[in-house]
Amino acid sequence: GPKGEVSVRMVLLKGADPRGFVFFTCTASRKGRDLAARPRAAATFHWSALGRQVRIDGRVEPVTEAEADAYWATRPRGSQLSAAISRQSSEVGSRAELLRRRSAFEKRLAGQPVPRPRDWSGYRILPERVEFWTQKEDRLHHRELFERSRRGWRRVLLEP
Repeated sequence: GPKGEVSVRMVLLKGADPRGFVFFTCTASRKGRDLAARPRAAATFHWSALGRQVRIDGRVEPVTEAEADAYWATRPRGSQLSAAISRQSSEVGSRAELLRRRSAFEKRLAGQPVPRPRDWSGYRILPERVEFWTQKEDRLHHRELFERSRRGWRRVLLEP
């Protein structure tokens, strides 16, 4: 957050490539405001059944308009409608109010594509650190940390 407070939110990972890890959201939401104030994030992927976890953290940058448009076009119409009418993270008087707003918007756009809202886009976490954690007996877990430097990635082992 703007004052350095920690804020956690589960998001749907929609892309991973050599540049980083991408997710999409409302940029006017709490997480969008937090990222605008302090463009850093961390993410954890946990596979309990495999005893594995990956943690990444780094700077965050907005995706391009073209990337946001391309992903928006792949979303189901219902998801587009819901995202377009939602004032994410804002208080709502009742669920009925939300449903009425959604229904009215759907009727207004009957037979037309749902335009991507100006405040709906994506972010890319540019990893500076990636940690691979493997569960081991007696909590003597294996931890490998990769840290990005100007010369590339540096690998170190961490104590469990």
